Amino acid sequence: MDFTLDQFASECRRILKADPGPAGRGKVRELVQEVLKDEKFLATYLNENTPDRQVIYEDPELGFCICAHLNRDAREANPHDHGTSWAIYGQAFGETEMSDWEIIEPASEDKPGKVRRARVYSLKPGMAHIYNEGDVHSPKRVATTGLIRIEGKNTQKMKRLAYKAV
Repeated sequence: MDFTLDQFASECRRILKADPGPAGRGKVRELVQEVLKDEKFLATYLNENTPDRQVIYEDPELGFCICAHLNRDAREANPHDHGTSWAIYGQAFGETEMSDWEIIEPASEDKPGKVRRARVYSLKPGMAHIYNEGDVHSPKRVATTGLIRIEGKNTQKMKRLAYKAV
């Protein structure tokens, strides 16, 4: 199926209005995996003009965002969560090594939390993974990757706490 951004966003909105919790997010994750099969959609939003992070849709009612990410360089991010939000990472191309982290000591405004690596796995093209509120994770890329990512809220407009690996 070919998707337009409007169709994709409308279907995400319909699903999240019916169930904004984990079950609804699971349905959105399945939808993201369908979108990842649409080569025309991916070529439209993940191309040489795509920045590292680009919000391509922000829902005015529910606040969720659809983002396109083109990561050109090898990079390992610090462990992080999405604050009071959630995110679904959809791997369009390339491969991302993801780590899930166990919180040893909670973060606060004054002090980074401490985390221990709990699991490492690969996101390969066509795969999508949900990170719910408070799930600490970190991506590692060794080559160019493209992602379609959905955030429950625009995380660029949120304060988030820091974590340190121990």
